[in-house]
Amino acid sequence: MLPVPLAIVTPLELLVSDPAEFVMLALALVLAIALHEFAHALVADLQGDRLPRAMGRLTLNPLAHLDPVGTILLVLVGFGWGKPVEFRPSALRSRRFGGALVALAGPVMNLLLAVIAAVGLAAALRGGTPSQLTLHFLADFMSINVILAVFNLLPLPPLDGSRLLTILLPPSRQHIVYFLDRYGFVILLIVVLIGGIRFLEPIIGWVTDVVLRIAGIA
Repeated sequence: MLPVPLAIVTPLELLVSDPAEFVMLALALVLAIALHEFAHALVADLQGDRLPRAMGRLTLNPLAHLDPVGTILLVLVGFGWGKPVEFRPSALRSRRFGGALVALAGPVMNLLLAVIAAVGLAAALRGGTPSQLTLHFLADFMSINVILAVFNLLPLPPLDGSRLLTILLPPSRQHIVYFLDRYGFVILLIVVLIGGIRFLEPIIGWVTDVVLRIAGIA
């Protein structure tokens, strides 16, 4: 699952105020979500689990990765999710680390996309007079991917970071994983509703700064 909290104006409000910017933001969101989920499917497939392939998830077609309810909520309130990639941990070559590798594939893909967008932004700025829509798309795409990467690494189910707990926690603390598996989504929803994700803003800012520096943008 891929929750997308946007610390910006909601897409619906943007549609009214600036339709062109709405199209750029929507395109950036769709691509970020689709490639995030594709990365999960690809890593699972590379590890020997053919379930994502059989379910049609080993594709770059965005329609295969968008969840109808999550997409509607994303447009209305700026918080949504993609269709989770189902896989079988028991079918992965690495029983201990396989699930974590599949989970990390999504955030790693988002970080890679953020760097690519930043490099494109730097090239556009140095290349002359790029259109405002181009600049907006690249900036939106970079920011969205950074947000997705950071947010999804939180150790709360159904976020990708929750699977890391199964590796990092000793056997005597695995009951924490079981508790979060049962109540993680409720905790996550409460955190989002009360605005608790704002504590991530310094981390998001730091990651954005690193991405920009990699691209040569001070």
